[in-house]
Amino acid sequence: MKKIIQSVLLLLLLGCGATQSKSTDYPGVPGGPEGLKGSTVSNEEVDAKVVGSLNGTLGYGFTKSDKVAQLMGFLASDDLNGRDTGSPGIEKAAQYIEDILEENKIRPYFKTYKDTLTDFGKPAYNIVGVLEGTDPELKNEFVLIGAHYDHIGTKRPVNGDAIANGANDNASGTTVVLELLRYFGMTHANKRSLVFAFFTAEEKGLLGSKQLAKRLKEEEFNLYTMLNFEMVGVPMIAKDYDAYLTGFGESNLADICNGYATEKLVGFLPSAKEFNLFMRSDNFPFHQEFNVPSQTFSTFDFTNFDHYHKVGDEVSEMDFEHMAKLINSFIPVIIGITNSEVQEIKYN
Repeated sequence: MKKIIQSVLLLLLLGCGATQSKSTDYPGVPGGPEGLKGSTVSNEEVDAKVVGSLNGTLGYGFTKSDKVAQLMGFLASDDLNGRDTGSPGIEKAAQYIEDILEENKIRPYFKTYKDTLTDFGKPAYNIVGVLEGTDPELKNEFVLIGAHYDHIGTKRPVNGDAIANGANDNASGTTVVLELLRYFGMTHANKRSLVFAFFTAEEKGLLGSKQLAKRLKEEEFNLYTMLNFEMVGVPMIAKDYDAYLTGFGESNLADICNGYATEKLVGFLPSAKEFNLFMRSDNFPFHQEFNVPSQTFSTFDFTNFDHYHKVGDEVSEMDFEHMAKLINSFIPVIIGITNSEVQEIKYN
């Protein structure tokens, strides 16, 4: 029975959109996002002292557990009522994310940060920002970093609690992306352009990422790779790596990550392959539309967290030290991927 229950859980995990008018083209920028109109960022626009301090350590120590706790504390709070797609709670989360993007000078990719779903009965939208690359040529290539920020709302009460807060799923991944954009917003340490995408309606069948992938493909978006973060709030048990990669054998992304991290940051989880988790999160629509390496990082190994889609998915269950370490470890990885002179990541 335990095996059957685990199998059902695995099949549900990580699997639990449509188009506005195309944006005006700007010279030299495929798809012409509003946020990239203008010239390359100059070094004078960046605080040299901050850049030197952060880049000197390749980002290690950038974020701390208390900063992670602050972000998680809001995103998975009872006030957001489980962040169901189209609900007042997820509207609060969307505004919170938009404020952080604006504060860190990450411009809207479209005319606004909102990419509104056209195939959902209630108002719902992805939140999408862009940071232009510093290299005149490489800035026309894009690395997309994403996470879904929705959850399932409320469920039947357990001990008086009906809110499925979605701390691990996926306030944790959202927090990782928010801290990565804060780092790059401060340093501009990216030759390629970075798109930061927060997907809605993942829990409804990847609706948000399906729409955004389709829309960007129609605009001839020059996607190099898509890196997705899903359920990273607790460390794995008895593993010699920090996160696993869905579709591990499909590309050389794990080797690239470990090389830039100078440690075994990313590994292979057999269960992820057995249940084809590669197809069950927001990376997959980008794989389908672009056929470029599009994969998900996760630390939920099916033995370390008992609250998937339950009211027990609370902030109190999260390990903030683990999350801070993971974010800091991924900073040099993103720096390496965005700054390499050639496109190193390949499907096998």
